[in-house]
Amino acid sequence: MTAQRVAIRWVLVVVAAILQVVVVNKWHLPLGHPDLLLLVVIAFALASGSQRGALLGFWAGLFADVIPPAGHIAGRTAFAYTVVGFLAGLLEDPEENSVFATIVVVLGGSAASVLVYAGLGGLLGDARVTAGATTHSLLATVVYDVVLAPFVIPVVANFARRFEPVGVR
Repeated sequence: MTAQRVAIRWVLVVVAAILQVVVVNKWHLPLGHPDLLLLVVIAFALASGSQRGALLGFWAGLFADVIPPAGHIAGRTAFAYTVVGFLAGLLEDPEENSVFATIVVVLGGSAASVLVYAGLGGLLGDARVTAGATTHSLLATVVYDVVLAPFVIPVVANFARRFEPVGVR
């Protein structure tokens, strides 16, 4: 992987994380907020495959774990994003995926991310993890991510494909 490809990935991850913290989390949406960083991970995984999706998911999740106002044990988001990046990357298609297939992947990936994150929190003794909080977060994240997916996924996937030489995937 060249320095240019790594830089493009990091720029998109940092921009998505900053937008998440500074803009999206300030919106007063009913139920909760979308997860822009997860959408970036899914888009790269769909464009680049499971190995690169898992790798980007780990580093993006670790970045999300340490960027303020993180209030949980570092590594939970990294693990959840790694799982989602790997699973979404299994559906890599050199040709464009259909919009419906992309929506289904985002729906499943968002749900898996919330459930893995909450499951790890429960195993680690996080008192904030309850069935009600998990259900609330699950509903909000899945709905908002699915709504944003047709706008975010194609843009990020285009960047991923543009800087990925054919035959390297």
